Amino acid sequence: MKKRILGLDLARAFAVIGMIVVNFKVVFGEQGDSWLKMVAHLFEGKAAATFVVLAGVGLALMTNSAVQTQNQEKLKIAQRQILKRSFFLFFVGISYIWIWVADILHFYGIYMLVTLLFISRKPNEILIGAGILIFIYPILGQIWDYEADWNLTTLEYKGLWTFEGFLKNLFYNGFHPAIPWTAFMLIGLWFGKQDLNDSKFVFKTLKISFLSFISIQIFSKTSLILLAESDNIETLTNYLGTNPMPPMPLYMFNGISIALTIISGCILLGKRFENSFIIDALNKTGQLALTFYVAHVILGMGIVEDLDPTKLGHYSIEFSVIYALIFSLLCVLFAVIWLRFKKMGPLEWGMRKLTS
Repeated sequence: MKKRILGLDLARAFAVIGMIVVNFKVVFGEQGDSWLKMVAHLFEGKAAATFVVLAGVGLALMTNSAVQTQNQEKLKIAQRQILKRSFFLFFVGISYIWIWVADILHFYGIYMLVTLLFISRKPNEILIGAGILIFIYPILGQIWDYEADWNLTTLEYKGLWTFEGFLKNLFYNGFHPAIPWTAFMLIGLWFGKQDLNDSKFVFKTLKISFLSFISIQIFSKTSLILLAESDNIETLTNYLGTNPMPPMPLYMFNGISIALTIISGCILLGKRFENSFIIDALNKTGQLALTFYVAHVILGMGIVEDLDPTKLGHYSIEFSVIYALIFSLLCVLFAVIWLRFKKMGPLEWGMRKLTS
């Protein structure tokens, strides 16, 4: 049995903590002009992208052995598990979307179904598939008005529970639409098919992805400054900015770059500090990422909402970030204690039982 790559769990921990910070900021509020607002903004669209890329890496690790040995029976078993997990995540996400409209899990189910079609494909074909999803998105923007169904102030989506509205939200203008977000999972699948035990390859990926991220940031900021007086600045901001809504190609490449930077860096850190208590605690946190994602909605948001529903959206940025960090610390402590007695998290155990 291959040794677990600790850095992947470390990256999952950072990704889920980043998502907690972003989502608490969105729900509770970001009043004030503190430097914390700028710091919290750095996580927007990046933590979630990393989360999805990591899922793709996980799918690769589940199936690499069967694909490489052309063991069709073993491959079919893995494919059935992935199919079942996609339905599990879809319905878990749908079950509480009425209280958390920005849920990512039901989108996950769709990403996994599409990625399943690429499991046995060559790495170059996987990259081509990801590229098609990224570049087809702006074409869809010429067909549908991205903001037509949204009230971006209240985060309410008109007609979400109609057949047409649900599909449009799922594939085009939801928080994490399958087109183009499935590309993140495909990139993870591609990355997971590489030799992640090869430190030279991982370090090379770290350098290239980090330089790409910096280059995209510079290009985006410079372009928007130079074109600030343009009559079409709003449209140009969508295309040249790196905001996740709408997820235009520049944002997608930005998200891919930072995700691979974080994951590569965490793999190297995991090897270098394998015996560190802090790294071990964060690795354990990453192993319970699904549990903590759901818990931050049901418990983390639920507690504050129960205290005073009228204040949601009006808290200071300091409150949102500090509460997110405290909640994240409690998640770390829970993971350390829980995994002393159990092999996996509560939701991870449930998913394994229902999809094995």
